[in-house]
Amino acid sequence: MALLVSAGLRSTTGVIMVPLELHFGWDRATISFTAALGIFLYGLVGPFAAALMQSIGIRRTMLAGLGLMAASTFASLWMTQPWHYLLSWGVLSGIGSGAVASVLGAAVVNRWFATRQGLVMGMLSASTATGALIFLPFLAWLSQGGAWKPVVLTVSLACLALIPFVAFCVPEHPGDVGTSRHGEIGGNAPGSPMKQAATASLAIAALVRAARKPMFWLLFGTFFVCGLTTNGLVGTHLIAFCGDHGIAPVKAAGLLSLMGLFDLVGTTASGWLTDRYDPRRLLFVYYGLRGLSLIALPFLDFGTASLTVFAIFYGLDWIATVPPTVKLANLHFGERDAPIVFGWIAVGHQLGAAAAAFGAGLIREATGSYLPAFVIAGGFGVLAALFILAMQSRQAGPAIAHP
Repeated sequence: MALLVSAGLRSTTGVIMVPLELHFGWDRATISFTAALGIFLYGLVGPFAAALMQSIGIRRTMLAGLGLMAASTFASLWMTQPWHYLLSWGVLSGIGSGAVASVLGAAVVNRWFATRQGLVMGMLSASTATGALIFLPFLAWLSQGGAWKPVVLTVSLACLALIPFVAFCVPEHPGDVGTSRHGEIGGNAPGSPMKQAATASLAIAALVRAARKPMFWLLFGTFFVCGLTTNGLVGTHLIAFCGDHGIAPVKAAGLLSLMGLFDLVGTTASGWLTDRYDPRRLLFVYYGLRGLSLIALPFLDFGTASLTVFAIFYGLDWIATVPPTVKLANLHFGERDAPIVFGWIAVGHQLGAAAAAFGAGLIREATGSYLPAFVIAGGFGVLAALFILAMQSRQAGPAIAHP
């Protein structure tokens, strides 16, 4: 639930974009910049939140993150200037949600599960994206008629409601409740340490080692494109884009909800395929198809049938890139550094999402249309696929095991 609320808070900026524009008269680029900053901090805080979980504990880090999210969004109810929105929904909520991001799932998995770690982490990752998209129609319903305060209040109360549950119901270690990690042999064996950075300096050191390898930059760059084409563009601007074509916010949010449902299927299937096929080939297919679909979207008739087909197709590919990216990180950076390196690769994802969240709004403000933004993003998807194909042909890389 904490992961869901954190991701849901970040996706809420897409719901309130048009209502804020109508209520305050702020331009689309200004509103988009705040969404971009929040997305960027959401990713950047992750590696350092892992260090905080090691020093003060998972529960305290969660409480701090949820408290900051609740306070910053609640305070925004009284905002009157763009910088109020930037501070509350960009800076403060970005930091707070970053402390309760995917790194939390990884920390809990490593501390509480000795076996089935991949399955549990996959479920947490998929359900976070799926859940956030599923609840968007309700938030869009609250924003009918240009209302934005009911949406903000709902998100704030959701963050606040979780605080007592975390404070009283989240043990720090399995031993605190007289048990051991799931699947652990020997009931008194201590839990294994988290695979994230224990200190900020260790996170930086892992980044320095990884940056010397071309594979890091390839994965960082392609994950940049992943964020650019999902959270940043579709997640932030699809509702507004559909509004330009006369589609009501609730119906547009329903498309995101449908994507969320099929994301669960696509991500699970991607994990199964990653265990059996070369992850580089999978990434080539995922990025190539995603890019072509984004290029095609602006030229559809925006009827119910065409948008439904797009939502299903795009939902299957929403975060299907995560399992093969993690697999390549494990193969190239080793068991010790791979989780930390993936945390930095995920920063690239959020950088791409931030670039699209701001850039698409700027393009819409300058041209009056989202068409160039979707075509450009689609082009980046195709380029990412071609770079992966070039890497596969020039570099043999570690052997990929096949059953």
